[in-house]
Amino acid sequence: MVLDDMQKIVLDTAREWTRDRMPVSAFRALRDRGEPRGYDPAIYAELGDLGWCGVAVPEAHGGSGLGYLTLALILEQMGRTVGASPLLSTAIVADALVRGGTEAVRDVWLPRLLSGQAVGALAVDEGPRHAPDAIGAVAVKTGDGWRLDGVKRFVTEGLGADLLIVAARTDDGIALFALDAGAEGLLRTPRRLTDQRGHADLTLDGVLAPEHACLAQGTGDAALIDTLLDRARALTAAELLGLAVGAFEMTVEYLKVREQFGQKIGAFQALQHRAAHLHTRLELTRSAVLAALLAIDDGSGDIPRLVALAKATASETANLATREMIQMHGGIGMTDDHDAGFYIKRARVLEATWGGAAFHRERYGRMIGV
Repeated sequence: MVLDDMQKIVLDTAREWTRDRMPVSAFRALRDRGEPRGYDPAIYAELGDLGWCGVAVPEAHGGSGLGYLTLALILEQMGRTVGASPLLSTAIVADALVRGGTEAVRDVWLPRLLSGQAVGALAVDEGPRHAPDAIGAVAVKTGDGWRLDGVKRFVTEGLGADLLIVAARTDDGIALFALDAGAEGLLRTPRRLTDQRGHADLTLDGVLAPEHACLAQGTGDAALIDTLLDRARALTAAELLGLAVGAFEMTVEYLKVREQFGQKIGAFQALQHRAAHLHTRLELTRSAVLAALLAIDDGSGDIPRLVALAKATASETANLATREMIQMHGGIGMTDDHDAGFYIKRARVLEATWGGAAFHRERYGRMIGV
């Protein structure tokens, strides 16, 4: 695939910026100082200054309207250096407001989200596995708004979020609600996962929300929650691709310098074969991820199938790349002094986020009638 001129500019800028401002050493320093939000707010503010928070938002709503593929190019570069940022989750929340929010909600939140002054998070799951159909949180209509009760688990960027898009069951089915993270009755508890990011569990105990907090649910042939989830999955697949590429590049460099039995270990045919196999997997994954993102930008009716394929493929490839990274680095790869652990831990969390490889293989199979 050939990128257009603007996408090339964004890609080159993102590659240079992430290497300079988000190297792996920056994440190590963030981890070591125990930042509860899991990202550096000052660095994230720079993303807002670059305009990246509004890349996928239409110009009519204050964004640049460059689409999901362009946003994914940025996220892939962040994945290559394990860059910690709430860009992905905030982009999905901004999309939710554009598609389903009232003017009152958009006027308050969109400028802050697009400038990097506020962070958004999507809260759907309630158990240890991704199950968007098994939502137990409830929203009951009151005289002038809604009352929400229930729990949400493993909310990505939940600790640092200012605005939460929460899925809850109503008399008419599943609805999404835009809630201020500081709302009375909303409790956030840190959920420490292996990637050391700002995940949280939410408890909603009689949270009161105005009428306009409920987002409009229809977006063509798909419910808003399904639309948002597929966009989150496609962007997560792009970050997984970046993680896999970063792990592969670091491994290849190691093969070129590590000596054993008097020669570089990259000369060993067995390791060459493993590296070549991983390279082919990366190219296959890139094709699957690009196909899903292009479908989203083109408004294709095949988005769910292509997204399922991309997320399953990217999850499996990142799993393979990070395992091979540790294997081919030998003993040093098992230590905390080496960066390999950051890659494999982040890959495992992203694989489970919005449905792992098994979830999307099954989903894909159902869509093609297998």
